[in-house]
Amino acid sequence: MSKKDALLLAAKELFGRHGYNGTTFKLISERAGVALGLLTHHYGNKEKLFLAAGLDVLDNLLVRLREAALGGANGIDAVQRFCWAYLAFSIDPAEHFLVLIRCSPYSDVRTREDREVMMEKFESVLDVLEACVLRGIQDGSIASLPPRETATAVSCNLVGAVRTRLLTPYSAPSLYDDMLAFITRSLTPATR
Repeated sequence: MSKKDALLLAAKELFGRHGYNGTTFKLISERAGVALGLLTHHYGNKEKLFLAAGLDVLDNLLVRLREAALGGANGIDAVQRFCWAYLAFSIDPAEHFLVLIRCSPYSDVRTREDREVMMEKFESVLDVLEACVLRGIQDGSIASLPPRETATAVSCNLVGAVRTRLLTPYSAPSLYDDMLAFITRSLTPATR
């Protein structure tokens, strides 16, 4: 692993655990076993490294979501696979999902430019989900609903489940299974 990669990995671990304010360059360089000067050389400042860490995690999530959605036999299956991939990614320690919670456009990101970059990437997640919903509407496996609004509602449910599981002591052991069942029921056309 290169020193730059070691720094990014250490940053993802520490930003995910301690957030932006609780993570220092010194902690990151110590965790990575890399000289502090190289951290500045590769990433400039803490804010740029924070953004790089969040974008790296989000890029990995997008790859996983696209692969999962492509494997769907129909639209509802693609949505279910998307949801499972999202939820599984959130609890995989190797993926450092907590960085996304910490650097979403609504949290610790400091500048408008960074917020816009993150918003654009998060929109890409929504785009993948919307394509799954549209496919399901077209093939009849999903009720005739407005695709973007439906994708947004599903996404909000996923985000809420993840935040409940990762950030609160109130999570039921079956939360992710229950959420997927709820989403599936909500999207499936009513039978007469």
